[in-house]
Amino acid sequence: MVYWPATWKSGERIAPTGVAAPARLRHADIDSARVASKPPEERHDILLCQALGPAAPCDVRGVDCSTCRCSRRGWEAFRAIQWQAYAQGEYVGHARLAHVPEYRLRVDDQLDVVYRLTREETPTPYRLNVGDEIQVESFTDPEINRSLLIQPDGTITLRLLGQVHATGLTVTQLRDSLDEKYRKYYKIPAITVTPLKVNTKLEDLRATVDRRQGFGGQSQLARVTPEGTISLPAIGSVQAQGLTLPEFQAELNECYRQIVEGMQVIPILVQRAPRYVFVLGEVHNPGRFELTGPTTAIQAISMAGSWRVGANLRQIVVFRRGDDWRLMATMIDLQAALFGNQPCPRGEIWIDDSDIIIVPKSPILVADDFIDLVFTRGIYGVFPLNTTINFARLSSL
Repeated sequence: MVYWPATWKSGERIAPTGVAAPARLRHADIDSARVASKPPEERHDILLCQALGPAAPCDVRGVDCSTCRCSRRGWEAFRAIQWQAYAQGEYVGHARLAHVPEYRLRVDDQLDVVYRLTREETPTPYRLNVGDEIQVESFTDPEINRSLLIQPDGTITLRLLGQVHATGLTVTQLRDSLDEKYRKYYKIPAITVTPLKVNTKLEDLRATVDRRQGFGGQSQLARVTPEGTISLPAIGSVQAQGLTLPEFQAELNECYRQIVEGMQVIPILVQRAPRYVFVLGEVHNPGRFELTGPTTAIQAISMAGSWRVGANLRQIVVFRRGDDWRLMATMIDLQAALFGNQPCPRGEIWIDDSDIIIVPKSPILVADDFIDLVFTRGIYGVFPLNTTINFARLSSL
């Protein structure tokens, strides 16, 4: 038999107190009325209608820890909060905020450095490099005409002149230089220099990073070394530790711009360095666990198989290394939260990479271990005491 309060939540008149509820009312209405009759501090139940979707008439009641600020609030702050905005889509999760405002590279991060030809006009005239091919012609003496490849020493060999330095000069500068040198032999040399094959440095770099015959394009896989650098073709080691991707891209492009024009370098993060948390002490499965997303202290303990009976949940110790590898430590209290007595525990902190979480033993378990070591394994183990009592003889006395 279910009894009802005098009025329904929506204002509709129903059976007065002490009268049996009509059979046509739904079970959800009965649950709602039962909770509505309780004081606000006792309304902790989740009703059936609260799980029906965003159109359900009931709100989920709980505690929003964002309103706790620096005060310690308990279940007395129970009120209606926004709990299930997506109803059956809650498992997908909310977009939430980004994990960090900007990601900075660290040791063991793996990058795919993509090389792209810009095909843009350069602001400065092109200067000849080793390996470039040019055509030298003279309208005065056709015997001078020939195709020349700039040699590794930066020179070209010409009729009458022998070796002439060419690298680092523009086409116009080389033409004027040759025209001036040939005036010793011709009144009007009329020298013309035509570039046939240029940008050999760029082509050599493309050949080094070209992976189009396999998987990928013009790119190079690189990993941040323990010293915080990345080694790339033509420029060697470049500092990457602590830089954001845009900062590292600007650094790479500046390094390559000093060597070759017409190339844009784009670093892409393909794999982050692994992050770990170490949980030991009074947990079922102590060990090292990988951090794949934002993780709290309770989540880390759950990854270790939860706590064991006898764990001191009031004095959990967390060790942390700072950016300069200095050691820091804090102590957190999670007992009230794990026992369901506190909705907004101060000890539910975010876990950092390489944190060490120690769940110590409770004092009674420490005392039990002391007795076991000193007496059971110690004194009694060295001097065993075997005593028997004859209760039959005692009863005859």
